[in-house]
Amino acid sequence: MTSTITPPTEAGAPEPRGRHPRKAARTTMRADLTPRQRLNRWDVKYSPYLYVAPFFVLFGLIGLFPLVYTFVVSLNDWNLLTGPGEWVGFQNFTDELQSPLFWNSLFNTFSIFLLSAVPQLIAAIVIAAVLDQNIRAKTFWRLSVILPYVVTPVAVTLIFSNIFGEKYGLINNLLTTFGADPVMWKTETLPSHLAIATMVNWRWTGYNALILLAAMQAVPRDVHEAAAIDGAGAVRRFFSVTIPSIRPTIIFVIITATIGGLQIFTEPKLFNATSSIPGGPQRQYQTTVLYLWDLAFNRQDFGKAAAVAWMLFIIVVAIGLINFWLSRRIAGVEARTSKRRTRRRLDAHAAARAEASAPTPEERA
Repeated sequence: MTSTITPPTEAGAPEPRGRHPRKAARTTMRADLTPRQRLNRWDVKYSPYLYVAPFFVLFGLIGLFPLVYTFVVSLNDWNLLTGPGEWVGFQNFTDELQSPLFWNSLFNTFSIFLLSAVPQLIAAIVIAAVLDQNIRAKTFWRLSVILPYVVTPVAVTLIFSNIFGEKYGLINNLLTTFGADPVMWKTETLPSHLAIATMVNWRWTGYNALILLAAMQAVPRDVHEAAAIDGAGAVRRFFSVTIPSIRPTIIFVIITATIGGLQIFTEPKLFNATSSIPGGPQRQYQTTVLYLWDLAFNRQDFGKAAAVAWMLFIIVVAIGLINFWLSRRIAGVEARTSKRRTRRRLDAHAAARAEASAPTPEERA
């Protein structure tokens, strides 16, 4: 009969396999907690998830589910009245990519977007810079720039549609008064794009200006004072201090303007209400969303309309990612440039100190 003798564990030797002492201590502490203490621990641990859950529930119901369902519709020959038909796969996408009407709508969308977004951003920055100054009646002017945003898009479109009328419009009447030829605002491509872009700029410039104004007011005044002490003028401080400081807000405005500009619908839809074809007689200002609406409700082809919606969604996401990448790259370049300037200044200060502390030739003698 043999017996096994287990030697005693020495100090510093690893603990025998089994339950870890820390885990055992935690289990003992949890067992000693009162129900109220356990409820408090659960509250701290799980309450944040409950607070943010309503957003994700609403996003899933009104955002994610329609997006997925639209993709399902795009894979079918879906009619407005008869409902789902034959499964066609990506045929709807292929047909629309080969359709000249789709590319025409895409060209019109980007043309109107560029004519509206670029001047809108420049004007918003200028207006925000003016409102950021010490002027009289600040509240009045800030409320004034937001008034166009309060007006409904339908009212704005109807008013500007009359202003840009080809026969009795205000602008053409002024042009003929000065001896100029009237402009075919609702017939030619470029004039119609300029007219619609003017509506967008009039409504959204003040809104973006207030967002940029809030960002400008958040810039520390000490930075401006330091730049002024260094000899920088007002214009130099604006471009070297204000603009870099509000860059995240500018990026936000660009992204929101991009999303809104690529989804423009109301302005081109009501610009010429008498036209039987949405977007003008030659579809010269038919945007992608308006073309999508025409496919769905006039031609009753929900499958192709859903395919156009998904392609527009991909384009918007791609442009948003490009904007984000460009902003990060510009920020990185400026950060490296700032570090180089700081190093040069430090080297210059160090050289000046060394030169000042160095003995003169007379002292050496």
